[in-house]
Amino acid sequence: MISVNDFKTGLTIEVDNGIWQVMEFQHVKPGKGAAFVRSKLRNLRNGAVQEKTFRAGEKVAKAHIENRKMQYLYASGDSHVFMDNESYEQIELPEANIEYELKYLTENMEVHVMTFGTETLGVELPKNVTLEVTETEPGIKGDTSSGGTKSATLETGITVQVPFFINQGDKLIINTSEGSYVSRA
Repeated sequence: MISVNDFKTGLTIEVDNGIWQVMEFQHVKPGKGAAFVRSKLRNLRNGAVQEKTFRAGEKVAKAHIENRKMQYLYASGDSHVFMDNESYEQIELPEANIEYELKYLTENMEVHVMTFGTETLGVELPKNVTLEVTETEPGIKGDTSSGGTKSATLETGITVQVPFFINQGDKLIINTSEGSYVSRA
């Protein structure tokens, strides 16, 4: 059991028969009445986000999530196959469970697969990934990095805003939590 006063971003807890990850939290001490903790939680089974308020000092069960380093191999119909780097065991995850993560997954990429007991919850992406630009308007001489932005389609099919000097074939570092351009690779 863990006290809600000890919440940290990224902590996983069991509440209302669900496994939740703390996205945000705020300790509130009103002038009148008891203190409480306002939190924003993400359900690891279905991705739903919910705001929940706990009384200060309330206890919740900590969910022990195991992260296994795995390699993304390929898509097989509506499933995607991952292989454990140590035991070479392969698992299939339904596309519905990793819809957001597929925007950043390329073949042979190493990721962490989250499991709770025998249940596979999903995939944890690295903070940044390197992807190649497959389609964008050509850069025009005189455009600067501090100028505007244009759309670029990457190898996984997502579109991000990039500076004008980026060209087709360039490799870019993309932030996976925001889906935004960081720099050239």
